[in-house]
Amino acid sequence: MKSIRDIYKIGKGPSSSHTMGPAKAASIFRDENPNADAYKVILYGSLSKTGKGHGTDRAVRDSLAPTDTEIVFNNETDIELKHPNTMDLIAIQDGKETATMRVYSIGGGDISIEGREETIRVEETYLENSFAEIREFCEFRYISLTDYVELNEGSEIWDFLHEVWKVMQQSVRDGLAASGELPGGLHIQRKAKQLHEHIQLSHHPEIVECQKVCSYAYAVSEQNADNGLIVTAPTCGACGVLPAVLYYFKEKRKLTDDDVVRALGVAGLFGELAKRNASVSGAECGCQAEVGVACSMAAAALGQIFGYSIKQIEYAAEVALEHHLGLTCDPICGLVQIPCIERNAVAAMRAINSANLALFLADTRVISYDMVIKTMYETGINMNRRFRETSEGGLARIFSRRGGNI
Repeated sequence: MKSIRDIYKIGKGPSSSHTMGPAKAASIFRDENPNADAYKVILYGSLSKTGKGHGTDRAVRDSLAPTDTEIVFNNETDIELKHPNTMDLIAIQDGKETATMRVYSIGGGDISIEGREETIRVEETYLENSFAEIREFCEFRYISLTDYVELNEGSEIWDFLHEVWKVMQQSVRDGLAASGELPGGLHIQRKAKQLHEHIQLSHHPEIVECQKVCSYAYAVSEQNADNGLIVTAPTCGACGVLPAVLYYFKEKRKLTDDDVVRALGVAGLFGELAKRNASVSGAECGCQAEVGVACSMAAAALGQIFGYSIKQIEYAAEVALEHHLGLTCDPICGLVQIPCIERNAVAAMRAINSANLALFLADTRVISYDMVIKTMYETGINMNRRFRETSEGGLARIFSRRGGNI
């Protein structure tokens, strides 16, 4: 399994698959073909269907600037694609095509270049590739999951996660301070600041918790939608779940940054397992692969914060992901706004509930995290493509049929 650094990437939104991945591919292609007179980029599948809403064309042009770039949105449905996020990059010099590169944006800001899979393969950090193997390793040696992370990653992983946590906190603060309308044409007003400012009006503790956690999730998700700086956890579209939960409990339990960073380490294990053995791409497996995995990561992080056993932490993560199975990815107009922002807030609360259940019910567990990951992937690949980030089904379709009336 790869390093958990693979799951946490600091960058700008709104989409790890649709902006971060394509931008990375374009930068590589530009560096390999610096003398091109012009570039042509053809987007297929989900990159084509929702590329404008996600800003794929902008991200690619920025990466290839100042050279002229033609962006083609190819919506032909009879083309067989290896991955729903496929793009071709073409270099043109003296009116002729001089180089081509086919790229798959596979989720979480990562890419795969056709024909170069072996050359860009990242060295494995962990020998274990399932949670069952991780649990067995830790229990045999009487070590915790945080010990396991440090044993494989080295102590420098905590410095990396401190930087991740620093950016996460700033994205919460920036989102809470901002107001106004999000870009994209849906005329969606930011809500995080309003949610947070009205917390003191409620005298019910359970409502206060909900308002705080949701305001933090909205803050980060709105920053992402506004092309702000965030951390993938595991993706841009699901970036609000984990920071919201950790920000709230750091404040509530007076945690140190070291406490939070170790929780991030545990969360990273569950995210990386999902990425390796299934997918974190909405275009491949629906939103269960994004917000569902983010919820499981947050629940696992809480298990670490609450001092749970490895069995209890796994149960929390399993429950969180299990109850997102089948969740579609149907962004209205291809924007990471509706239902994405609200969905991050709901998942943050569900992570807390999952962690609370784990305290009492872990000994009754019959479903493993590995089993839920496998189920999630099977569900995703069998899901109708209309519900996998194409904006052709679900809320996106009903919204467009109603003439765009919210």
